[in-house]
Amino acid sequence: MHEVEQAEVRDWDFPRGVASVEVMVEHAVERGVQAERILAGTGLTPAALTDPDRQIDAHTELAVVRALVRELGTDDSGLGVAVGRRYRISTFGIFGFACVSSATLREAISLALRYYSLGFAFCTPEVEWSEREVITRFHYDRVPADVQWFLVERDIVAIHRVMSDLLGGAVAFTRAEFAFPAPARPEPLATELGVEPAFGRAHTLFGVPAELLSQPLPLANQATWALCVGQCRDLVRRRRARTGIAAEVRERLLPAARPGGPGVPPTLDAVAADLAMSTRTLRRRLAEAGTSYRGLLDEVRHTLAEEMLTATPMSVEDIALRLGYAEATPFIHAFKRWTGTTPAAYRRGRIGSAAALRW
Repeated sequence: MHEVEQAEVRDWDFPRGVASVEVMVEHAVERGVQAERILAGTGLTPAALTDPDRQIDAHTELAVVRALVRELGTDDSGLGVAVGRRYRISTFGIFGFACVSSATLREAISLALRYYSLGFAFCTPEVEWSEREVITRFHYDRVPADVQWFLVERDIVAIHRVMSDLLGGAVAFTRAEFAFPAPARPEPLATELGVEPAFGRAHTLFGVPAELLSQPLPLANQATWALCVGQCRDLVRRRRARTGIAAEVRERLLPAARPGGPGVPPTLDAVAADLAMSTRTLRRRLAEAGTSYRGLLDEVRHTLAEEMLTATPMSVEDIALRLGYAEATPFIHAFKRWTGTTPAAYRRGRIGSAAALRW
């Protein structure tokens, strides 16, 4: 067994809830810093942090991070460890409940990667599965240098805490390596992770024993898992609700893939012509909006594929054709990339979950 699995996002610039900001503000207040100083310039108030539906962009959380580091820490302060240990599975709301109700740690990790944008991390992970050890490499080259070490510490310690919550006891990493010079005080990190960290390495990574993967989670429940995953999927869609040019392109892609539509989506050139602009201009405007024609087409296909698998008796082959694929194979590969499973397995799971809930 040797596989590599990546997070669904490759960058930290995705919308998020305010629970992470609340965690950091609480830490600052306990250290004697007024909440208003940490939130200055963000448009947020302490009261807003209790709103579970409040959504912010990543740059707002980054402003809070910078204020926290300015008020409380340096690279050698251990601030990232102190803040990271405050993140628990309950911090992540329905996303956390979906992980808790997973059957095994392997399933929970795959789910976390698939819905990584429902978290608060700035570092993006890549997980390598092997027979003896599971290695998670952190990528953070796009994270601003002035807060890079804090966020690496915070995110790794937060993941360690969440894994410990999932398994019902402290997890000791097999190793922890950092592509940073050793801080003046590495002891808090070593104590938290249960292993002596190594610094000045080529990559930032941590490992856990492979045997933990198949260990049943204490709160595993298939029906709860199915409900929570459905809510995670809906939350991702709401957060990705688009405006402006991206919404206009998306609207032009939807009719082609809906039942009764022509099946073949319009090309980028055709969409640009319909919007009375050049292909180059459309491509540039989509890039400025943080998306692309290919990304929007994937979103539309993903959404409609799940709808058709759940609500219609159409075969996988017919759905593939309806979505504009020449045959089923490339659709199956794409669906597995979107969801981590095959269309047939997804349909069986949805049918099974519905039956369990009716029972």
